[in-house]
Amino acid sequence: MDLKSILILTVLWGFGIVVALMLFVYPRYRRKKLDAAPFPAPWLPILRRSLPIYKRMWPDQQRELRQLIKRFIDSKEFVGCQGQQINDEIRVTIAAHACLLLVGRPSHEYPDLRSVLVYPTGFVVNHEHPDEFGLVNEGEHFLIGESWGNGKVILAWDSVQRSVRNFADGQNVVLHEFAHQLDHESGVTNGAPLLYNKGAYADWSRVFSEEFLRLQHDSAHHQHNLIDEYGATNPAEFFAVVTETFYERPYELAQRHASLFEELKSYYRVDPREWQGT
Repeated sequence: MDLKSILILTVLWGFGIVVALMLFVYPRYRRKKLDAAPFPAPWLPILRRSLPIYKRMWPDQQRELRQLIKRFIDSKEFVGCQGQQINDEIRVTIAAHACLLLVGRPSHEYPDLRSVLVYPTGFVVNHEHPDEFGLVNEGEHFLIGESWGNGKVILAWDSVQRSVRNFADGQNVVLHEFAHQLDHESGVTNGAPLLYNKGAYADWSRVFSEEFLRLQHDSAHHQHNLIDEYGATNPAEFFAVVTETFYERPYELAQRHASLFEELKSYYRVDPREWQGT
């Protein structure tokens, strides 16, 4: 091997080392440094007022949530749309509700999520959908939130604020859209997220199918159900809607839909009843 070849191999080897450091070593160092840093003092009052149940969480859960919020804000891009300015109030509020779904779970990331787009109010999107004859139609839809499989979540800030003010009403746009993100980790958004073992899918499928059909029946016959009727749209929306109910109205869900509550408790690895006021 001549000198020129040796020099080329040396350069390539050095380049490979640099790439490896950038891809593997530096991210771990950065994460370790981030985790060791204290929770920013200006964020704490935002967290306390934007997530009413925070003060009732166990201390270890509070610490975990603060770490998750730091990681979320560090790794996800917040983008203001239609003139919406992004500030710490928006970042911490959205991150707190999104990361609430991760407390207690082994997965501490939304691995596919890159950006959170924030509109000042509801927004209009074009959606294609097939009709009963199989023909594809395009129409405009007014939305307050949407979760995409391409690494984006879209939220209307006024609806996020409404969710904060009415945390116990069972409707929370952030919990809803980020439940879709968890659902999509399986590769498809269908109401069957990744569970912890294969044996759990049989009970999950049975319970969720029964409750979904029950909600569809109640919705069609205008009968009251604790679960919002939007969950009757499809299994994916059902999972997102019952996630809202699980965190915001856990006692009622446990009383009226005990099997469903237990499935969600096993999946999320928390019992939100512990965080409710007496």
